[in-house]
Amino acid sequence: MNAPMRGAGMPDREQRTGPAGTSLLFLREEQLRLAQDMLFLAWRDFSASVDPMLAEAGLGRAHHRVLHFVGRMPGLTVTDLLAILCITKQSLARVLGALVEGGYVSQAPGRQDRRQRLLRLTEAGQALERRLFERQREQLLAAYREAGGPAVEGFGQVLRALMSRAGRSSLDELRAAQAERRV
Repeated sequence: MNAPMRGAGMPDREQRTGPAGTSLLFLREEQLRLAQDMLFLAWRDFSASVDPMLAEAGLGRAHHRVLHFVGRMPGLTVTDLLAILCITKQSLARVLGALVEGGYVSQAPGRQDRRQRLLRLTEAGQALERRLFERQREQLLAAYREAGGPAVEGFGQVLRALMSRAGRSSLDELRAAQAERRV
């Protein structure tokens, strides 16, 4: 017996209560497909909001992802960035090459292993990444305000649950790096 869909196709309050996972029994395929639709469309619009700024710099979305993670973890190695992005060396080489050539990212040899390449944003890279973040920050703030506190917390839980073990590990490393920078 499936409960009728309410709101944006997500379970109503009664279905969300109870032991963890029990409400999942009430999710119908159509509700899951709607959630998938919403993820795809939200990501499309969230990403598109900064496309004009990226185009102005002659860059694309792949460049944005590199700017984001290098900005979040200065000194990140190329190997670690490959693991976070789950892309090929060839793809990263092309994107990273354009960012280095454009003066947005610098590379330095590792302290203990000179073969490592440590990545940092240059001043120009920091400025561009900040502009991109501020644009998307406004979108996130507006969405979070509209949804309310409990929804924001739940959204974070859903996103984390969608991540692979490697994705969760990367997220934990990002959080640890940020906590370390604050100290």
